[in-house]
Amino acid sequence: MCVNDLKLGEKATVSGVFGDEKLVKRLSALGCTEGCAIEVVSQAPLGDPIVLSFRGSNLAIRRKDARSIRVEARI
Repeated sequence: MCVNDLKLGEKATVSGVFGDEKLVKRLSALGCTEGCAIEVVSQAPLGDPIVLSFRGSNLAIRRKDARSIRVEARI
């Protein structure tokens, strides 16, 4: 399951970040790593981009890039 499968306000735990090496490094540097709690905070009216909250900060990210963030059990 990926972050795009979560609904607005749902929380989950990151199981890994996969895909484009540049994106993986960027997200890891921002703190989006395995075991991190993540929440979908808001989304644009047409659904893209979405705003994610993790480790006390918010990140606006395109849905295409959010597919790289795999999550497990909802919190």
